[in-house]
Amino acid sequence: MHPLVKLAKDTVELYIREHKALPLRDEDLTPEMRDRSGVFVCLKVRGMLRGCIGTFQPVEKDVAAEIVRNAVSAATCDPRFSCVRAEELPDLEYSVDVLSDPEQVNSTADLDPKRYGVIVKAGSRRGLLLPDLEGVDTVEEQVGIAMQKAGIQPGTPVTLYRFEVKRYH
Repeated sequence: MHPLVKLAKDTVELYIREHKALPLRDEDLTPEMRDRSGVFVCLKVRGMLRGCIGTFQPVEKDVAAEIVRNAVSAATCDPRFSCVRAEELPDLEYSVDVLSDPEQVNSTADLDPKRYGVIVKAGSRRGLLLPDLEGVDTVEEQVGIAMQKAGIQPGTPVTLYRFEVKRYH
């Protein structure tokens, strides 16, 4: 198991079982954990989404702290799901996506739903969709879902950003 994924797993298990935050010690962090980046932590059970929460830009001091924050949130705060229960822990599958910095693009021609995630922005509303998701095969689908998540009406002009991820399972 990749160290980033193990950190997410250990975090969720400790929090769900004991309601404690996983302590982070500098000497335990890999070089990759010391970077600053947006991070998404996704939980699945038998391939079905169980929770996914993240930050598209860093809000914590390093990737390790982003993982801890977002792993707890994915297990307890995703509004699409109830909180993870202790009896579910053995069945959870984890993935961690570390995001590149978003870059603004001029048109949908600069997007590719397999390679890039997308952020759509209209006024104060923003929506994000990660890349390479099952069932999202076209740019139009990807942008449409991101707009829906943000509460942006179809046909509303949006500013587009793309980003890449390193996905760890």
